[in-house]
Amino acid sequence: MDNLAHLVDGFGTVLSGYHLMLMVLGVMLGILVGVLPGLGAPNGVSLLLPLTFAMDPVSAIILLSCMYWGALFGGSTTSILFNIPGEPSSVATTFDGYPMARAGQAARALTLAFLSAGFGALAGVVVITLLSGWVAQFALRFSSPEFFAVYFLAFASFVGMGSGSPLKTVVSMMLGFAFATVGMDTVSGNLRLTFGLADLIKGISFLVAVIGLFGIGELILTMEEGLRFDGIRAKVGLRDVGRAMRELPRQWLALLRSVLVGCWMGITPGGPTAASFMSYGLARRFARRKEGFGKGDPAGIVSPEAADHSAGTCAILPMLALGVPGSATAAVMMGGLMIWGLTPGPMLFIDQPDFVWGLIASMYLGNVVAVALVLATVPLFSAILRIPFAVIGPVIVVVCFAGAYTVANSPFDMGLVLAFGIVGYVFKRLDYPIAPLVLAMVLGDKAEDAFRQSMIMSGGDLSVFWSNALVGSITTLGLIMLAWPLIGRALGAARPGRLFRMRAN
Repeated sequence: MDNLAHLVDGFGTVLSGYHLMLMVLGVMLGILVGVLPGLGAPNGVSLLLPLTFAMDPVSAIILLSCMYWGALFGGSTTSILFNIPGEPSSVATTFDGYPMARAGQAARALTLAFLSAGFGALAGVVVITLLSGWVAQFALRFSSPEFFAVYFLAFASFVGMGSGSPLKTVVSMMLGFAFATVGMDTVSGNLRLTFGLADLIKGISFLVAVIGLFGIGELILTMEEGLRFDGIRAKVGLRDVGRAMRELPRQWLALLRSVLVGCWMGITPGGPTAASFMSYGLARRFARRKEGFGKGDPAGIVSPEAADHSAGTCAILPMLALGVPGSATAAVMMGGLMIWGLTPGPMLFIDQPDFVWGLIASMYLGNVVAVALVLATVPLFSAILRIPFAVIGPVIVVVCFAGAYTVANSPFDMGLVLAFGIVGYVFKRLDYPIAPLVLAMVLGDKAEDAFRQSMIMSGGDLSVFWSNALVGSITTLGLIMLAWPLIGRALGAARPGRLFRMRAN
């Protein structure tokens, strides 16, 4: 009941003409970021972040979060109409969304995607509303060992639950830790990895890194692939929305399963991309007609979209309550909170309740606004995609470099953006995940400080991470996650042998 009372207060904070205008603006910018190649939710939020420094934190987080929702919807639009995923988490939507659109049912595919995405997002906000107070109270029991154990679990979860190579994930994370240590050590005051460059004393801004990794890196890759936009024209009318609303209840099992998968993968650092692929795989596995998948099956659209948006929403919960972002975009938002002078964690709910519950209330309204706007603006943004990439590309480059310069008005950062752009391009070409690198850059300092404080408390004894049931269980779970690829391989190797023995008997 306390959470509901706080939520009502949150609606009182955000229900104003100014905040509603920010929601519309954020969603529209987000859809644009989602549909344009070379951009994406993390890069779009990082580009917009410097413009929020003069705003109050509640207004700023409303603008950024609504941009996030809009970017997720924009990625779905390009996946269905152009077979080009605007977001990595929208890749699974192309498997059935584009075939349905090519079969002359583009409006049906879009409305199914948007309505199921809206359902998943609202389900995620409900989960945040119900669990946020409990998670914050639980986190008040944390000291340095517990916080390090949580950070360790977040890093290990990327290794154990990631869809890519565990070794590549570890390499990406180690590189992020190295970037996080550049500059002045917060404990000893010594300079680390500055190589005599005065500009590196202040460290590497994660905003500059994100703009280069996601913006310039993706742009170079797009130029190399010679992307052409040859999509399907579509317009969504009220009749299409009505038909999709009548069809959606028939997919209730896929919706429920996808929301559960998405909420779990959002709260743990699995992220929206892993959630959408996992949900699509489950839908295909349990489908009565498996042969329909890949040819325009409605469940193949509903499942990844609901999981994607519920995971993207739930990724905000660990960021607020524990200071552990559940996705790359949540990591960028967490950096924004720290720039605004707010410290993510359990005390945020006590010291800044207006901010926390204003954000949660805005998530209800923002997602409703996003569904309405994306349905109304499909023709507009599909027309924007027909602009030649020779025009769009240079505009994106200018926006990226301008955004990086406004972070600290430093010409040196321009060179860093280009360097990180090359790193991002190499990572994409070699199929290395970028999200673990960003997470390590954001949490690296905090994890290091928590570890060193724990060692000071225990006199250098590592058993402090098993000193009580809470920290011991979190640390053990983290070790299991870290070793999960090896455990899974061992179980997979043992299963055929067991099957052979059973047949022999």
